[in-house]
Amino acid sequence: MPGDACELLTRDASVEPVTAALVVMAKAPVAGRCKTRLCPPLDLAQAAALAEAALADTLQAVAWTPALRRVLVLDGVPGSWLPAGFELIAQRGTGLAERLRNAVRDVGGALLVVGMDTPQLTRALLAGALERLAEPATDAVLGPAADGGYWAIGLANADPAVFDGVAMSTDATGAAQRARLEDLRLRTATLETLRDVDTFEDATAVAALAPWTHFAATLEWLGVTG
Repeated sequence: MPGDACELLTRDASVEPVTAALVVMAKAPVAGRCKTRLCPPLDLAQAAALAEAALADTLQAVAWTPALRRVLVLDGVPGSWLPAGFELIAQRGTGLAERLRNAVRDVGGALLVVGMDTPQLTRALLAGALERLAEPATDAVLGPAADGGYWAIGLANADPAVFDGVAMSTDATGAAQRARLEDLRLRTATLETLRDVDTFEDATAVAALAPWTHFAATLEWLGVTG
């Protein structure tokens, strides 16, 4: 269990209500359609099992975090890994930027968007991001990823145009996204840098950083060492 789980039980009930939605962009963990960069050393079924664990960890962290709404924007069909309390929206679009634009448009309002590649997410990280987003002098938040991308983007006001012209899934995506936010004159706070899981080396490193997760347990159960 993550170290901030006890905080869930002791948090002061007098805190200001959260006015932003927490949104997870994800692919259904189906063999051959997700985490294929983990193959080899994993096979497609093992990669899908690890993806399901990462998604379950992400959804659990979101479920533990106070939010106005909890939304899963999904490419595929939901399974038993989806907890109660989530709205479900189908992804629309042909590329990630278009899918993000449509997700922001569909959800609307203030929102924080994360993916399924950071199973080490905790309630404390998410709640901290929402608190930064709620600050009067903040229009957006951006959580950098160690590989040059980003693991989270938050907007005080939903604006699909923030993704216009941003090339996704490159080692310059984070910098390009920040530049786009600056072009729109959005005051942007920077969140903690996290390592996301793209390769098997990433998977072993993240599992070591977050041994309490389903992700780490699943990787150990698979028994693959690279």
